[in-house]
Amino acid sequence: MMEQNKQSNKTIQIYLNGQWVTANGAMTVAALILSQTTYNTRTSVTGMQRFAVCGMGACQECRVSVNGRPHQLACQVWCETGMVIETGGAK
Repeated sequence: MMEQNKQSNKTIQIYLNGQWVTANGAMTVAALILSQTTYNTRTSVTGMQRFAVCGMGACQECRVSVNGRPHQLACQVWCETGMVIETGGAK
């Protein structure tokens, strides 16, 4: 089980694919991405756009780079102030 984020229910700023966006500290990174207009976290080797399927980390489809660390599971990472997120599906 994921531990509750200490910043829950606070409005925070996150740098997502080169833009500052507003998030709620009670959101996972996957929920933040879902709240945006682009619903993809990465691009497969065949060029298909991907997004979280299972919401619990088993499918690995929600992999993003968080603060320079690649292959983080967006559905398992809480949003935090100043976080830098890069998705492979941004382009």
